[in-house]
Amino acid sequence: MPFHSATENMAALLRSARLLKISPSGLLQITGTKRNGPPLGRLYSGCLGGRSTGVCSRQISPASGHASSRVWLYAMGCVRNYAVATEQVDEPNMVPQSKQRYESTLSMLDKSLKRTGRVTKTMLQGILHDIRREGLPSGNTALLLLRCCGPLLPELPYEKRTELAHHVWDVLQQLGTKYDVIHYNALLKVYLHNEFKFSPTDFLAKMETANVKPNRITYQRLVAAYCKNGDLEGASTILGLMKNEDLPITEAVFNSLVTGHARAGDMESSNNMLTVMSEAGIKPSPDTYIALLNAYAEKGDLDSLKKTMEAAESADCCLMDRDIMQVIFTLAMSGHEQHTPEIIKRLRHERGYIPAAINLCVNLITNGKEGTAFNVQKTLTLVHSESPQDGSFTIGNFFLKHCVNMDRPVEKIVSFCKELQESKMHTALSRTLFFALQANKKDMSFALMKMMKEQNFPIRTHYFWPLLAQHIKDQNTAGMVEVLKGMQELEVYPDIRTLIAYVHPLFPSAQEARQALKDAGLSLQRELSLAAEFRLTADPAQLYTIISDPSFTRLDFLVIRNSLIVGFRKFHDIESMVKITELLYKDERFMTPDLPFPCTEASVLLYKLIAAMPARDVQARQDKLREFFNQLQAKGVCITENHYKGMKNLLISYEVPELSKDVLVLTEQRGNKSGTQGRAAAGTEGKVLTLEKILASRMEENLSVSKILKQTIQTLCASGNLQRALELKQQNEKDMMVSTYAILISECTRQSNVEEALNLKREMNRLDSSKTLNSHLFINLVKMLAENGKVEEAVDMLKEMKEKQVALTAIDIKLLFYMFTDLAETDLDNVRRLQDTIFTLGLAEPTNNLCSPLVTSYLDREDLSGALDAVKECHKLYNVLPRVHDILVGLVKKGDTELLAEAMDFLGQERGEMILLYQLFFAFLQAGRFSEARKIIETPGLRARPRSLKWFAERCIALNMMETLEQMLEMTAKLFQSDRDEMYFYGLCLCKETNDWKKAEEMWMKMQEENVNPRQRTLRLLAEIFKNNGQEPPFEEPETWYKEPVVKTAAPEDLTDYNAHVLNLSRKDKVKEAFQTLKEANKRDAEIEPRTYDHLIRSMFAQGLLEDAMKVQEIATSQMPNFKMSEVANNMHIITFSKKGQVDGAMEKVRSMVQNDSRPSAFAISRLLTALADQANLEGIQELKLLAKEHESSMLFVNNTAIAHIKNGDLDAAVELLEECFTHPDRRPKDGISHVFKKVLEEGNDKALDKLSAMAERLANHFDCSKPATDLFLQLLDKDKVEDAKFMLARCNAVAEQTGPLMSFMARNAQTPGQLGKIKNLLSLIPDFTEKEVVYAYLMKCHDVNKDLESAKALYEQMQEEGVVAQELTLKRLAVLYRNAGQTVPFTEPPNSFSFYVEQMKEKAKAQETHEA
Repeated sequence: MPFHSATENMAALLRSARLLKISPSGLLQITGTKRNGPPLGRLYSGCLGGRSTGVCSRQISPASGHASSRVWLYAMGCVRNYAVATEQVDEPNMVPQSKQRYESTLSMLDKSLKRTGRVTKTMLQGILHDIRREGLPSGNTALLLLRCCGPLLPELPYEKRTELAHHVWDVLQQLGTKYDVIHYNALLKVYLHNEFKFSPTDFLAKMETANVKPNRITYQRLVAAYCKNGDLEGASTILGLMKNEDLPITEAVFNSLVTGHARAGDMESSNNMLTVMSEAGIKPSPDTYIALLNAYAEKGDLDSLKKTMEAAESADCCLMDRDIMQVIFTLAMSGHEQHTPEIIKRLRHERGYIPAAINLCVNLITNGKEGTAFNVQKTLTLVHSESPQDGSFTIGNFFLKHCVNMDRPVEKIVSFCKELQESKMHTALSRTLFFALQANKKDMSFALMKMMKEQNFPIRTHYFWPLLAQHIKDQNTAGMVEVLKGMQELEVYPDIRTLIAYVHPLFPSAQEARQALKDAGLSLQRELSLAAEFRLTADPAQLYTIISDPSFTRLDFLVIRNSLIVGFRKFHDIESMVKITELLYKDERFMTPDLPFPCTEASVLLYKLIAAMPARDVQARQDKLREFFNQLQAKGVCITENHYKGMKNLLISYEVPELSKDVLVLTEQRGNKSGTQGRAAAGTEGKVLTLEKILASRMEENLSVSKILKQTIQTLCASGNLQRALELKQQNEKDMMVSTYAILISECTRQSNVEEALNLKREMNRLDSSKTLNSHLFINLVKMLAENGKVEEAVDMLKEMKEKQVALTAIDIKLLFYMFTDLAETDLDNVRRLQDTIFTLGLAEPTNNLCSPLVTSYLDREDLSGALDAVKECHKLYNVLPRVHDILVGLVKKGDTELLAEAMDFLGQERGEMILLYQLFFAFLQAGRFSEARKIIETPGLRARPRSLKWFAERCIALNMMETLEQMLEMTAKLFQSDRDEMYFYGLCLCKETNDWKKAEEMWMKMQEENVNPRQRTLRLLAEIFKNNGQEPPFEEPETWYKEPVVKTAAPEDLTDYNAHVLNLSRKDKVKEAFQTLKEANKRDAEIEPRTYDHLIRSMFAQGLLEDAMKVQEIATSQMPNFKMSEVANNMHIITFSKKGQVDGAMEKVRSMVQNDSRPSAFAISRLLTALADQANLEGIQELKLLAKEHESSMLFVNNTAIAHIKNGDLDAAVELLEECFTHPDRRPKDGISHVFKKVLEEGNDKALDKLSAMAERLANHFDCSKPATDLFLQLLDKDKVEDAKFMLARCNAVAEQTGPLMSFMARNAQTPGQLGKIKNLLSLIPDFTEKEVVYAYLMKCHDVNKDLESAKALYEQMQEEGVVAQELTLKRLAVLYRNAGQTVPFTEPPNSFSFYVEQMKEKAKAQETHEA
């Protein structure tokens, strides 16, 4: 068709567009479309670099609003549509490790997209690998991977991106992914972005073959494909198809035609398309101008570029930085780089500029335009030039690294480095070398090092290690020699560590290594000989000669230790061994100054020697070992006590305990320690008496009493006996430590003893002015002083905090808030003074929360005018607006229009019209003035603010304002950019809180009326509400790893339905019916998929049907010889075997998995260990320990081995094994031995219990290890053996001090109904818990779980009588109990949700742990 004919036909089609449902206003939505697409689409259209225009730069989405068709949702963080939930379950069908890795990779991908706007090829390949492993790809994941193969992958050239997209497409299709029109559209967009040449007609034919019908988006992108090639005739054909199917001609089509005319050489027609659009009733958007700008950029017409930009501005089309970057990329790729600086100047550095600019630079470098990329990169340096401490010295790293990865010329890279270094904003050359070494680019690395040497940069030996390491891996001797030659050319010579680690391993012997290097012209004989001798010699005499040479430079002890131990183990030359050990002990070359004792290295050598010797060698060489130790004693060699204990335990395990006496004489004696004087006295008073006796005893012996004095004072303060603590301080002033003063000051603040606290603070400063209190104690001091009218002293404390650089934690900030709140009730001037000091000194940032107590004091008095003035004051001083919402609500309710107008003027001036409108909207909603609220939200031009809407929705949920939330849902239905699924999710959250399934059903119907596409989390929440009320969810539940998706239960009508039917029955635990259906399918020769067999096998394992599961496996293997059960099925197989006590079968399955490079899960290992222990199978436990090496260090093996010993009647072995774990202070396990005590108690084995109880008591009283005793104490309580627990506590007082485990016991039992008695038993035995509010919080939780309002009321009254301040979470629980009982809450209910206060408590606990550490 002639060109003019095509143009005329197209014009006719465009004229007929008026009949195709096009709105006359460009601002209105076209019927059937969202003309402007996703509103954030223009803010983010992927990485810069695509030269496409029109539909390629923005997404046009159907009016239905399907999330799957929006670039923004998939590009910028809606990976939530693909990630799976992660709830913990205790059932065998645990999530496999591969799926956890898959979720982790998806999470990384999500974070990368949100943070940088790009992904890496490695990430995509990782996800693809995990999908292959799982074998269950979802359509959404496929869509994500396809879309990531376009501009989100700037590190790859266009052709590589497209190859990757095709690879993804083929792999997922082979795995069974069903592609629909959305996937084909995504592939089309990848083609357009990647400049891939394809035939649109063939593409349509491919869709037709797959029985996929094209939609409007498909046709729009095919038009764009023709237009990118300048094929207006082809575009006209597609437009004809659109007309025949009655599809509207949208803005995206016009944008493509702008490009098409330009590519066809008709710039006049391209420019005239703007007029045609206006005539068609579509206002040209920024996308249209971008298409035209790209057209001029391809021509290199700078004047027209400038004019078009001015025309866009005059047409009120704001071009953002990302739009201008597309023009820069097009200029560079079209060979007009000389014009790019002029366009770069127009960049405004808007929010989000840095990641967008980085993506542009990466894309330019990938396409060989690093010059333009460097000009863009320099703008990043300018952005950061005012704050180099915030990362300016690394802002060019991405640029240099990608240049290296893309093998750009070294000379050009060095020129970039030079310019970066001249700007004093980057250590560029050294970083570039790092990237070259990291990428193993030898030639580039050596070239860079030569240039660095010319510039007098030092070249270190370790720079060459990455290159040598690769040659070690490849066993490339020639490559290693080349690297060494290069080192010599640079006058850098390998040290001994380099030779040992990276050279010698490539040769079978030292002689061959020496000869090979000599032949290569490398003179390294002495160094190589030294390295070889250290590695190969086993003669202590030779080693001593080498080490004792004064010219011998100090080697890292870790390097020589193994060689020494190899020589020592033969015991051929004890004299030389003694000399070497003495040398290590006395020679300063081998001392480590930062260690507390100079003998540490000798100690380590001796300990490692014993540890490296097998038991039979130690037994055979007892006499030589004894002679060796005696000679060391004669030479004055000492070892540390810790290493003595370790050696003693090893010698006992080797059955030569008598040798430990010879080791004992080497132990350093650091003064006699007073013996433990018994623990007969119980309770705090008894403990104080005992400590005072020890204190007096040590004073009589003239020993140091600082630590025991601190412990005594700490105990007195914990019991509230401040007076006695101060007397002890007075009597022992010279032995006071800074930490002891801190304890006393803390107790003074608790008792509000102002003068004594100040005196103690002064004394502490005199003792050591460099030391300081922790932030928490400082804040308490400030609060006490301010509450007692000593504001000046409080200010001085704050200034001292600044001088000593005391940083405030999140918990301290909350304490400040509570302090301001308390002070605001009496003196606002003091609050202002303290706030000003804190904010001026920079101790804390001004926030709405910290400033709110000022406003709250006025609101409590209903002084709205004063509250507004306070807000203005806070804004003037600190630029914050505390509680402005509450003020507006109060004004609306009061009807004070004059003051409301004043507040509106102020808020609009300071925060803008958008914020003002939302604040008024929320205020009218909460005040119940719904008609006024509706008028505000319908303001023309108003768009959704997700964070603001979320804030108010969560407020409605916390305050149980269902009507208000419903009104907001209704009013925001037509709000521009409103995420309807998100809004309904908030409503459903409140339905769950109130357990109102009928209201949830109403919302579900409204969602369908609005054609809302719900996300998986919304469907899961809705299903949960229905199920909790005995209702069947009216939809198909989404798939999760912990609960398989529901499949329609219709009987199979043909062969293809058997898979779905068997899966459905399996997932509903109807395994018998599923098995019968499977047999029927096999009779009819129906094709059953591997995953169907696997699901059925897993369901059978879950019900303990081991034999049936094996039959299904036999059927699967007969049909598919290569069939293998999935990882989760194998783990369930092990668990089922273990439950049935068939440990041989379970062990065989473990061996099979390990041989196939698969690892059993921790849960499966745990179940198998339990079964082995129950059968006293020690050999099996040891074999399993070798097979499951990743769990080797777990106490799981120790505990079950001990149980096996007990079942065998070998109690001594069990006690010895457990005791050994806790006698090493530096290697005590975090996990305890509760499991052992639990088993013994359940079986009623009193003999074993007596032995274990004695062991726990011994560890607590002689080894200062209270963990086992605490475990036994809590197990006794758990079994309701209160008297036994009481007896245990009397023998081990230290158990009462183990706050963490005791609190955990309360927390665990507070979660289960009917466990209140156990907590009360604990409190009856240990009544003096210091954190009363925490204890009462757990008691309140018990009453909440038991739904016992009366007991909860009584507890609250008790708290008030004792003066215990109830936590907000405690009050929230009590308020919910009142509401559920239909009673009025007699106090102010905390406004936030349960989760908010739970997180608050977790943060506080974490901060406390950090502080204590």
